[in-house]
Amino acid sequence: MSKHKLPIVAIVGRANVGKSTLFNNVLRRRETIVAKEAGTTRDSIMAKASVYIDGGEDNESATSISRTDRTKSQEKIRQDFWLVDTAGVKDPEDDFELTIQDQVVQASDSADIIWVVIDATIMITEEDRRVAKTALKSKKPVVLVVNKMDKASKKGVDDFKRLGIKNIILISAAQNLGIDDLLEDLVEQVPRARLNEAPDKLKLAILGRPNVGKSHLFNSLAKKQQAIVADRAGTTRDINRATIKYQGREIELLDTAGIRKSGKIEVGIEKFSVLRSLSAIEQSDICLLVMDVNELNTGLDQKIAGMIKEAGKGLIIVISKWDSIDDEKTAYTRDQLAGQIRYSFDFVPWAPLVITSSVTGQNVTKIFELTLQIDERRNKSYKTSELNRWLRKTVSLHPPAGLKNRSPKLNYIIHEDDNPNPSFKVFGSHTKYLHWSYKRFMDRKFREDYDLDGTPIKFWFIEKADRHKHGVKPSDQ
Repeated sequence: MSKHKLPIVAIVGRANVGKSTLFNNVLRRRETIVAKEAGTTRDSIMAKASVYIDGGEDNESATSISRTDRTKSQEKIRQDFWLVDTAGVKDPEDDFELTIQDQVVQASDSADIIWVVIDATIMITEEDRRVAKTALKSKKPVVLVVNKMDKASKKGVDDFKRLGIKNIILISAAQNLGIDDLLEDLVEQVPRARLNEAPDKLKLAILGRPNVGKSHLFNSLAKKQQAIVADRAGTTRDINRATIKYQGREIELLDTAGIRKSGKIEVGIEKFSVLRSLSAIEQSDICLLVMDVNELNTGLDQKIAGMIKEAGKGLIIVISKWDSIDDEKTAYTRDQLAGQIRYSFDFVPWAPLVITSSVTGQNVTKIFELTLQIDERRNKSYKTSELNRWLRKTVSLHPPAGLKNRSPKLNYIIHEDDNPNPSFKVFGSHTKYLHWSYKRFMDRKFREDYDLDGTPIKFWFIEKADRHKHGVKPSDQ
């Protein structure tokens, strides 16, 4: 079960107050975690970022540290979070576009904390007041981020208190001032772990571009018409939910609005479809990436798969609308289709492929079967002794190569059993010099020896001298 949900931070405010500059500054300074595979580069409005904080059971005294200080304090642990920039939404032109107040309302639905950004160099505007008021109505933690303080003639906060937001942080995103204070505040306000409402409930999110058949699949899985099915792309704007039972297991289905490529996300309603989809990924245990058989392997499909992988969730690739193909559906056609998809999604070779037709109900039951199998694999426990036998065998078969004439040594491995997906800490020496190809080899070898289809796995490489700072006891070895 998913025990951890990454906080989602939404940056809101009127145009030209520096939202995008703040977004980019946080990402550059915090070594953003971005998938390196082709087609999985971050969307222009969101990215996964990290801040390093003090260890401990709670985060009341947590503080962030700069990259230069990180090496001086090895007892820091990492807090990941999603950062979402709402910049670039056009002014309303018709009934389907959102005003800036609607942006804040939509952000509140999915975000865990809201940063309201204003410009310190000009007087507070009526638009600033509306944004602040709407954000406060959300009952979510709200921070007033006063930007461009390096250019403001007055450095006090009295003028800004009139907006009604008590938590005020002064920054200059362009000059890297106050960013640490902002991130310290973030860590203090969001919990490091969250529990699902029902620990035994398995959450299955349906994701993909607009109009690829997600709602049809949702209805087929739920066996009732809860979602609006229409030919117009973008019908589903909220996360529709339905809970069913399969083989005695409760499964909650989450149907999301379609994600469009960046250049086509022109209205607020589409921008926040992306935010809701990201929220659905974080809420889920396993994701279905739905693609139309008539339009496969787009760059955006790859990007969505990268988001799911980066979030550490299970993944099933679902090809929809198989009934719409006029040609004979021979075994060769299926094999050829599978080969094309495997080539385009070689960065998630572990994701099973299912060809469906929501009209005929083809393979819909198979999705449930795969979901339960993947969930079982994700929650499997591994004995330390067994893992270390595997590590010795792997290293003996193929000793690790290093960089800069340094030879890494891998000594022992433990399973992070409190992690919601298969995650392992590997302790050794000179681990930072381990070549990326060896990490890929370990992933592949582990999958050969253990059945982990449908889920990403993660190896954390840690210097052996730091084992006591990672909660490793001698008995764990």
